[in-house]
Amino acid sequence: MSADRSPGFLLWRATQRWQREISVALQVVGLSHTQFALLVDLWWFDHQGRPPTPRELADHATVDEMMTSQVIRVLEVKGLVTREDGPGEERRRVLAITDEGRLLAERAAALVEAVDERIFGMAGEHSALLDVLAELAGQTGEEPGPHRDRALHAESDADG
Repeated sequence: MSADRSPGFLLWRATQRWQREISVALQVVGLSHTQFALLVDLWWFDHQGRPPTPRELADHATVDEMMTSQVIRVLEVKGLVTREDGPGEERRRVLAITDEGRLLAERAAALVEAVDERIFGMAGEHSALLDVLAELAGQTGEEPGPHRDRALHAESDADG
């Protein structure tokens, strides 16, 4: 089989193109791809009324815990995220998104969705490609999240 017909090679090339275009789009709002992923996941937790611990955020975003810690510090300095005492007696620290963080997450999500539409729009919203990618990503039967639940963006648009 030639490389141009290898599913793994094509997936790798498509992923590289997608990542490059996402990085360029996110430069407009001053976020790296990892900063975006963590911020938008925190935004999703915020919509659920569930302030996560840094570990919960890392697990949900599928980002290494040490990398998450470093990125959270950067997002704190930017005024997008805060750490707070969590509810209950265990006094664990949880993360909260600031108003500025919510606005930036919404704006960045729209930029990422535009890239997704430009690159993957040809597949259609209910395509076999999306089903296969979800299966490959191990997302069958998972709880919805910011990358899997487009309703979050629509809900934010309705909120104004």
